[in-house]
Amino acid sequence: MRPKTLSVCMLVFFVVLTTFSCFAQQTYVNRFDVYTGYSFLSTPSLNLFQNGFNTEIGWNARTWVALGFDFSVFSGSNTIGPGVLNSTVQQELGSAIAALVEEGVIPPTYRLVVPTNSTIYTYSAGPQFNIRHFKPVTFFVRPALGGLHESASLKPTDPVGAALVAGLVGPTLHTSDTVLFYGFGGGMDFNLSTHFGIRTAADFVHYNVFSNLLDGGRNSVRFSIGPTFRFGGNIVQK
Repeated sequence: MRPKTLSVCMLVFFVVLTTFSCFAQQTYVNRFDVYTGYSFLSTPSLNLFQNGFNTEIGWNARTWVALGFDFSVFSGSNTIGPGVLNSTVQQELGSAIAALVEEGVIPPTYRLVVPTNSTIYTYSAGPQFNIRHFKPVTFFVRPALGGLHESASLKPTDPVGAALVAGLVGPTLHTSDTVLFYGFGGGMDFNLSTHFGIRTAADFVHYNVFSNLLDGGRNSVRFSIGPTFRFGGNIVQK
């Protein structure tokens, strides 16, 4: 980084820090808060983007720590091929496709590509650590640990693909799995009033869903934004 650019960045950082320092520390913290809003879940390794919503219920045990429950639901679609499957399943498919080619049922150029619709539910509970040094905004960080349930419907585009997929997931072409996830997250509440704010948050999670089919664990990022409502009286020690 050039010295001039570095100086400008340091100046901007100093101005922002000084501005925040002018704000008084929060003197009113409600006992409970409820959040709900738009959310999306992005899983790059599967080229999967899912829209949905996120709901959180929190109890402020102290001004700096809260205990809460988190629920999300997402739905979306993508297209998968053998490349995302584990080696055992790839070998099974390869043998089946080779036999069909040899029998003249499909051409040697045949490629199995399967559109998929999926819905994901997440459930978690645990602590959230809050930073309340600035009255207009509350920063927070939290661990992410909970359960994830995914339900997937596969939509092969040809009879051969349907037969191959049915051999893997059954004749209904539908499969589901429930696993644990872990990760971390954080965000901020913009405090518009004592009892109302706007929350933005991002969470990074890792999980290993459909381990009998896919080639290992997945990393996903959840982003959420929406209103948060607070009630239950002030817990700040006077």
